[in-house]
Amino acid sequence: MRVRGGRLRAAGRAGFRVGLLGALLAAGALPAPGKVFLTQEEALALVFAPGEPVERRTLFLTEPEAEWVGAVSGEPMESRVVTYYAGTRADRGGATAFFDTHRVRTLPETLMIAVDSQGRVLRVAVLSFQEPADYLPRPKWFEQFPGRVLDDSLAPRRGIHGVTGATLTSRAVTRAVRRTLALHDLLAGNGPDREGRDGRGAR
Repeated sequence: MRVRGGRLRAAGRAGFRVGLLGALLAAGALPAPGKVFLTQEEALALVFAPGEPVERRTLFLTEPEAEWVGAVSGEPMESRVVTYYAGTRADRGGATAFFDTHRVRTLPETLMIAVDSQGRVLRVAVLSFQEPADYLPRPKWFEQFPGRVLDDSLAPRRGIHGVTGATLTSRAVTRAVRRTLALHDLLAGNGPDREGRDGRGAR
């Protein structure tokens, strides 16, 4: 896996805040305190093969795009800066990996959510979890997500089973997956301001 940097278009006001995840990824680091299970590099290695060219890209969402993602996913965007990693091997389906940092109860967790070219979840991996370990679902619970698409069944107590004692975490993870799938849909050319996109968000 060889990661190459890249930057996509800047749109909207230049002065909006870069969210926590954008800052972490730009620095190549995760939150220092708490429980760290995987580094960013280790997480990416779960999706991309050794030696596979991978491009690191940053997308600056316009306000209409951020609103569209929120409306489609049912989950608001906390930042209009999105950093993701795009694979370039056609035989692997053009996988894209996103990192999402969000609050569970009072403390954050960071997930990697990988999506294939058809908008299906490939993998959900926990990189860091700052809440007590009792709030973290067992690994088997995360096996519900591969193959999922953004539809009404992607919700707790619908297609996603809840977790006794970890209700807030299961909701937070599902929200992050929905948000990510909507972002991937936007990169695929859907949503507002579609002209000029190449399926990866570039102009």
